[in-house]
Amino acid sequence: MTAKPPWRDDGAAMTCPMCDRDFVPSGRRRYCSDSCWRKARAQRHQTPATPVVVPPPVGASRPVTVYECDSCGGRALGAQRCDCGGFIRRVGLGSLCPACDARLAAGELVEVVESGLRGRR
Repeated sequence: MTAKPPWRDDGAAMTCPMCDRDFVPSGRRRYCSDSCWRKARAQRHQTPATPVVVPPPVGASRPVTVYECDSCGGRALGAQRCDCGGFIRRVGLGSLCPACDARLAAGELVEVVESGLRGRR
């Protein structure tokens, strides 16, 4: 009959996950001191930071809105009438492309930046 291994080795030293100091734990202790335990608990129970999105003021979204003409495909930033004379539809909030000065919606700007980052790898 073989001997069963012990469930735990109480005499072995372990490293504190907070301060990286070696210590001999007693019982189920995982941290070297109460202050390290408090720091770890505070980190576990922090509320995650939420990103702050600031929408444009009411009535001021037109200057940052991209519009596109269905007939000629032209785009405009902040204007609802195309050079060909017709009204154009809203694509979404956006800006000028930093690379080529094209009028792009926010989702398209993200795609342009991501494709540029993929090309650098």
